[in-house]
Amino acid sequence: MTDPRLQRLLDEQEVRALSATYMRGLDRQDQALVRSVFADDATTHYGTFTGGPDEMAAMAMKALSAYRTTQHFLGQINLTFDGDTATGEVYFQAFHQHATEDFDRFICGRYIDRYAQRDGHWLMSHRTEAVDWTRTEPVADDYFHLRPHTVRGTRDTTDLSYRPHEA
Repeated sequence: MTDPRLQRLLDEQEVRALSATYMRGLDRQDQALVRSVFADDATTHYGTFTGGPDEMAAMAMKALSAYRTTQHFLGQINLTFDGDTATGEVYFQAFHQHATEDFDRFICGRYIDRYAQRDGHWLMSHRTEAVDWTRTEPVADDYFHLRPHTVRGTRDTTDLSYRPHEA
C-alpha cells in the first residue's frame, strides 16, 4: 500500500474488528472466538484475574456460564498507532441475566488495550478491563411470554448469526 492514510484506515478497521469479534465470542459462548483475538504471548487483567489468552478465554466462559443471556455493546474506540504497535481505549456496556437467580446485571467500563502486528495481522497483546459502573436489579422480562414467536438468540454456535443465509 503506497498511501499511508489508506493503510492507517485498514489498520484501524482490523483493530476495531478485534473487539467486535471478542464481544461476539463472549455472547455466543465461543471460547475459540474469544481466544482468536489475542497474540499467543498476550496478557490480560480482569479484576482479580490475570493470565494469558488461553486462561482468560476459559475464565470468561466459566464466568459467563452463570448467566441465561448476555449482550455486550461497543462504544467509542480510541486508537493510537505507533508503527507495528498500537494502544486503545474501548468503551463497553454489558448486560447479563442470571440463569438461576432473578437479577439482571449491567456492567459498563473500558478496555485499555495494547495491540501488535504479527505476521501481517493485528492482535491484542494486552487487555485490562476497567469497570466504571455497575447496576444489579430484579428481572423484569415479560417480552418473550407476550411474543412467543420472536426469533431468539442462543448462547452458542447454533445462533442464527452463524448461519446468516438461513435468516
